[in-house]
Amino acid sequence: MARLKGVLWLIVGLLVAITAGFVAYLVLASAATQATIQAVGAQADVVVAARAIHPGRILTQEDLTLEKMPVKLVPDGALQHIGDAVDKMALTDMYAGEVVLSQRIAVPDVASGDGRVAAIMAQEHVLMALPATDLMSNISLLKPGDHVDILYTLDVPSSGNGLEALLNTQPAIASSATNTQKSTFIALENVVIAALIGPDNTIASENGPNQNDQTFDTNNPTSENANAILIVVMPQDALMLKYLQDAGGVFDLVLRSPANDQPEDTDPVDIRYIKNRYQLFPSP
Repeated sequence: MARLKGVLWLIVGLLVAITAGFVAYLVLASAATQATIQAVGAQADVVVAARAIHPGRILTQEDLTLEKMPVKLVPDGALQHIGDAVDKMALTDMYAGEVVLSQRIAVPDVASGDGRVAAIMAQEHVLMALPATDLMSNISLLKPGDHVDILYTLDVPSSGNGLEALLNTQPAIASSATNTQKSTFIALENVVIAALIGPDNTIASENGPNQNDQTFDTNNPTSENANAILIVVMPQDALMLKYLQDAGGVFDLVLRSPANDQPEDTDPVDIRYIKNRYQLFPSP
């Protein structure tokens, strides 16, 4: 009997110890939670990308979601209401879960009636279309938001100094000149591709894809199969590009590094430049 009472007291003691330990765990866990909350501080709703978003896309409700984030960690420019981002245009790539910042979206200033075309322009800019005939535009490399340089090759009068001879020649004389040589030069630098126009006027900014067109992927916009490239330029630059095209110039686009926004110090290249650079002179 005494042994039974001892066993009962042992069991009771173990139960009390376990209960006390469990209560202590709850108290400590609650204290830790409160300490974490106090350390992190208050939380706020922020708008984040619900999926990967490419530059040029007009944001919809399905592209966005709300997540909570400690106020101390909310970056400058973070949006807190989905409505503030809907119908805005993405200026950069965004990844799923990335906080949407006001400085990375903008109101499109150029849009068609059905909302399929969008481009960001300052008041002093114009939107210009270039034919997607160069090699770079046909190898699935260029996409909206890329920065490119526009190179031109033009036949210029062989007398004088390359392009300067053409610029200093009267239009009537220049048009009738027969002795010409090719000159290649950078016409414009750091030009932003606003959008790519595909078959049936499908826009490669991911806006309003044409479901019947399987050759132009608006979910992964690139220049392959594009018919035209939309660029944003100053009016004077647009006139210059039109003149070069009308004068029979052949253009090519070269893709810039995203980190390079500085003008390049280059010289026009013609046969004289090639001869001097590579010492291509006839033997005496």
